[in-house]
Amino acid sequence: MQRKAITAPVDRALAIASALRTLRTEMNGLDALAASLENGLGEPFATAVDMIGGITGRVIVTGVGKSGHIGSKIAATLASTGTPAFFVHPAEANHGDLGMIAPDDAIIAMSWSGETSELKGIVAYASRFAIPLIAITAGLDSALARQASVVLALPKVAEACPHGLAPTTSTVMQLVIGDALAVALLEARGFTPDHFRTFHPGGKLGASLVKVGEIMHRGEELPVVATGTSVRDAVLEISRKGFGCVAVVGADGALEGIVTDGDLRRHIDTNMMAMTVDDIMTRQPRCVEADALAGAVLQLVNASSITSVIVVEDRKPVGLVHMHDLLRIGAA
Repeated sequence: MQRKAITAPVDRALAIASALRTLRTEMNGLDALAASLENGLGEPFATAVDMIGGITGRVIVTGVGKSGHIGSKIAATLASTGTPAFFVHPAEANHGDLGMIAPDDAIIAMSWSGETSELKGIVAYASRFAIPLIAITAGLDSALARQASVVLALPKVAEACPHGLAPTTSTVMQLVIGDALAVALLEARGFTPDHFRTFHPGGKLGASLVKVGEIMHRGEELPVVATGTSVRDAVLEISRKGFGCVAVVGADGALEGIVTDGDLRRHIDTNMMAMTVDDIMTRQPRCVEADALAGAVLQLVNASSITSVIVVEDRKPVGLVHMHDLLRIGAA
């Protein structure tokens, strides 16, 4: 069938109305899924989490067509959140890739109808070697459901496609139930941002998981003066270190405040050079500890409209992170 080009300008109001209908239809599907989890689906879901959590191998996700595409994403999400997983196409499984599946693995098979013929080989393999099989399907009485160890039965709802043909609402529900499994397993394992960073070293996400202690300026680079220091000497320290600020510490070395370029500007009409830092500093400045994540510091910098954050340990300044440091590692 030859694709028909749209020659007339698209009616923008109709396009927006169509988008809203799609969103509302898919949201209705998610509401139905949430209701199912509260009324019957919750128990098999918890069993599936317990089953996957108890294996020593990996999770094999499989499916055909749109279910396969969703399954591939679910496998990636599981793998990146502490549950080793990969996707196996059922057609390739029938031609040798069954060898990738071991007895200590578990299988998640996805099929909206539950009657997908390509899944027969992998389902039979699971039965033969007693490999746990979790079915994600709307076909509660389907062949897949009958063979599964656990069935996550999705509610049958209307597709967003006006013809009821293109998988839309159904694939959204498949994706969400897969994400729910991954998050429940993440929480059960006590998966932390440090673990997450291990699997996400690259890109902006990886950069946002870098700890402040790895990028902060410390030692001689850190601009610090004591309380009682003249503003003139503080300005010299700001100029030498080049961060546009200087930390102010008390006799015990604890952070008492910070003098920034902004503080200097706010006092430009006063006899500032006759003052001390105590007269113009910002008390209780924004600060973080060395194990804070770069992403959290970026949020703090943006929310507070500042360019530098002091890093403290036991209330004593041990480092400084500048906005340029966040840009340098790609977190901003």
